[in-house]
Amino acid sequence: MKPIIRGMGVLLKAAPFLLCPVLLSAQAANPPIDKGDTAWIIVASALVLLMTFPALALFYGGLVKKKNLLNTMYMSFAAAIVVSILWVAGMYSLIFNGNELIPGIIGAFDKAFFNGIYAADQGMAMPWAGANVTSGVPENVFSMYQMTFAIITIALVSGAVAERMRFGAWLLFTVLWSLIVYAPLAHWVWGGGFLAKMGVLDFAGGLVVHVSSGISALVAVLMIGKRKSKDETLPGNIPYVVIGAGLLWVGWFGFNAGSAISANGLAGNAFAVTNTAGAVAALTWFVLDWIFTKKPTIIGAASGLIAGLASITPAAGYVTVGAAMAIGLGGSLLCYFMVAVAKKALKYDDALDAFGIHGISGIWGMTATGIFASSVIQPAAKGLLEGNAAQFGTQLLAILAGIVLSVVGTIICLLIVRIFTPWTVETKVEDAGLDYAEHGETTEQY
Repeated sequence: MKPIIRGMGVLLKAAPFLLCPVLLSAQAANPPIDKGDTAWIIVASALVLLMTFPALALFYGGLVKKKNLLNTMYMSFAAAIVVSILWVAGMYSLIFNGNELIPGIIGAFDKAFFNGIYAADQGMAMPWAGANVTSGVPENVFSMYQMTFAIITIALVSGAVAERMRFGAWLLFTVLWSLIVYAPLAHWVWGGGFLAKMGVLDFAGGLVVHVSSGISALVAVLMIGKRKSKDETLPGNIPYVVIGAGLLWVGWFGFNAGSAISANGLAGNAFAVTNTAGAVAALTWFVLDWIFTKKPTIIGAASGLIAGLASITPAAGYVTVGAAMAIGLGGSLLCYFMVAVAKKALKYDDALDAFGIHGISGIWGMTATGIFASSVIQPAAKGLLEGNAAQFGTQLLAILAGIVLSVVGTIICLLIVRIFTPWTVETKVEDAGLDYAEHGETTEQY
């Protein structure tokens, strides 16, 4: 009996490798820990987590009607809670792994529950990034940094379905979407998947974060339908919007500069171009407001800021400050058109413009990376302006792949959700407000 038990133990330990193909790449030895890099990534992780809660929660919460403020903020808060657990349980393993369940598509489960990455006194080998790639940042720190990206990506989708989606439906959708859409796409781009092997450039998440969330938001809007309530739709708390936008601006430096995974000159460049693109885009939007509405609104400037920051995200580690100005300008113009013109003409109810800002700026940013990527910033990164048309084509193919996955995956997620619960609340609940109906709380209590 004892030999059988010992044999079963050996099989269980070997199961992750027996059940999945293994990437046959040389694995570098773990380097010494770099205390400066590690400290910076810990700080950057906190900054990116702050982007979801409280920053995005305040930004989105301030834009909805007062009676839906708590519910809207809770959608971001819940995303942080749920994804934090999913990440440790298996999402990280599915994305960042030298072993793959399906080659080029998704990782394996051998790092589930952070198996094998407890040591904090050494840096990490990164077999998913190619042979002999290492970092002075320990893997447990790197993994928590990447977790914050997964959290904010699904939280962004909530802006499209705010003021009508059932909270229970949102929770189930968060679980499904994180596993069916985010995990494969992140593996494709950052975890050694097929897009990474094609050479796609996405420094901090133009495709993985903004295209995926924006396209998925549009699909969700079209599937679940418009808000039914006919009452006032003006923002309920504009100061919250401004505070949220300010916190997002600050947090974005962790988002983009942190993606260098080192406290170095590349992080410094990402910091500079991020701030520049955001400022140019904010200026562009409030000038457009001034021209077309005769008043430069603060919500308009905040929207432009977010459009610029999202647009520069994929390019932050590849472009110069001059290119960042062009990217910020283009992102603001495109997003303004989508929000102020196309949305009204097409009559879809993207409540807080998750598609109009994040989806469009993500597509633009990925395209612009293929145009403006400069060998001055990274020698191996050359875009169309430096004669590398192949890189431009790779960026477009990656955008297409991300859109297809986001559309198909979101449809699947929503259809599964509908098996268990309706997508939206009843009209009378929408009229009364989701805060009390869904949570038994209102802002008048405080």
